[in-house]
Amino acid sequence: MTDPAYLRLGLPVTASPYAVLRAAVRALHPDTRAVRGFRTSRKRFYQQMLCAHAARQAAGDQPNG
Repeated sequence: MTDPAYLRLGLPVTASPYAVLRAAVRALHPDTRAVRGFRTSRKRFYQQMLCAHAARQAAGDQPNG
């Protein structure tokens, strides 16, 4: 099962890891990105998005749109 947060990024399977990170950063509210205390949580979120993308690529899912 794919993470719903990853699905909301709307990325194709062929997207690069860098594109996944850029989309994940844009998905967060600017206030969330500005709080230094949330750094660990943000890093965990980015890592989860990268893992979900890698799992989707390994599963051979069809590209979106």
